Amino acid sequence: MSSPRASREAPDAAKRNGEVADARRSPALDENVQAIKRWEGAILLARSKAERVSDWIACTAASGPVLMLHVVWFGVWVTVNAGVIRGVRTFDAFPYPFLTMTVSLEAIFLALFVLASQNRLARQSDKRSHLDLQIDLLAEREMTAVLQLLQDIAQHLAVETTVTPEQLRDLMTKTDLRRLTDRMEELAEPATVATSPTS
Repeated sequence: MSSPRASREAPDAAKRNGEVADARRSPALDENVQAIKRWEGAILLARSKAERVSDWIACTAASGPVLMLHVVWFGVWVTVNAGVIRGVRTFDAFPYPFLTMTVSLEAIFLALFVLASQNRLARQSDKRSHLDLQIDLLAEREMTAVLQLLQDIAQHLAVETTVTPEQLRDLMTKTDLRRLTDRMEELAEPATVATSPTS
């Protein structure tokens, strides 16, 4: 038999769960998710045929079946050419020069495909970073405008604030990107010096 307290807590828990579910089904969240999916889909569709092949090879080469295929391939090759199986003629005696050449060629081409795929992903990551920067700059301008409006409202209503006028002026100042990047480079210099090899 449930206690009165438990019966009171059950609707509250259900209400909280409903609020969480509503938050997950937020129209703004859905709109953002759909916009990101469209953008990611457009990037995938914009790939050239060579880029699609490179992505497929890089993805397939890292899979378990390909690893097992190589294990079986090398095992059979070494077993056959070691002369262990009677009646089977060896065609690549130790130290297996043909196998070495084949694997070297495979490694070269695989490395080229992986590099092509990584370059495409790096360009995509740069686009995301630029998008993030643009959104951050827009948000900074919007917050500056909001602070100015709040200051005007507070002055109009003669409301005393805990934020001093100097602090507000500092926050409402437009961010100087050149100065900010210079400061970031100054902060990065000690780490560069610390990690450089000593002569």
